[in-house]
Amino acid sequence: MSDTLARRLGFLSILLGLASLALLAIAVWGFRTADWPWPQAYDLAGWGAWTAGAGIVVALIGLVAWLRRRRGGVAAVLVALILSLPVAGLGAAFEIAARTTPPINDISTDTEDPPVFWFTATPSDYPAQNAEPQRAAYPDVRSLDLSLAPDEAFAAALGLVEERGWEVLSADPAESQIEAIARSRLFGFEDEVAIRVTETDTGTRVDMRSRSRLGQIDRGANARRIEAFLTDLQKRART
Repeated sequence: MSDTLARRLGFLSILLGLASLALLAIAVWGFRTADWPWPQAYDLAGWGAWTAGAGIVVALIGLVAWLRRRRGGVAAVLVALILSLPVAGLGAAFEIAARTTPPINDISTDTEDPPVFWFTATPSDYPAQNAEPQRAAYPDVRSLDLSLAPDEAFAAALGLVEERGWEVLSADPAESQIEAIARSRLFGFEDEVAIRVTETDTGTRVDMRSRSRLGQIDRGANARRIEAFLTDLQKRART
């Protein structure tokens, strides 16, 4: 009896895993292609994560049933886990990030004199109230000093922007600033980026600001973008 139960639970969890993948795919398609409002797409993706979680629970119950006799059904259970884990893991990662990062979505290496957006759809100043929680949560987000001439640093930064596939809005060396749009990999959410190059006594200082167009939190995405970009820029400057 237990082997039949394991097989049935395995097939049920497979259906749940497939449903979770379908819900996530529809949510991404709806936002990217059908112009759904982002809360609607997020809600549907959330249902996908809950469905995947249910699939994992059912699969684990099926695994316990199989362990009692070790006959039949284990293949279906394992397939179900493979199908459910990606969406469940994504949902868990999003929830953990939302709970462990500050509720801000505008990050700057220089919080006292941050880069200003001039060419984005909604230019605005860096929110002063972001400075303290940003410094507490992201101490490694800070200006980058390079021993390069300003024009060399500007060219290196622009090259990295283009390599990342960001949409360049402005890149005038005379203004010493680059503005671009970066998009998230899954949903394609648009984040605005400004990179400022300033001459110093020893070379150049690079400051960067990144903010999300949608929502009130970014789950650390903007800070990660700044840290990764400036790390790559520093490596490029050394070559």
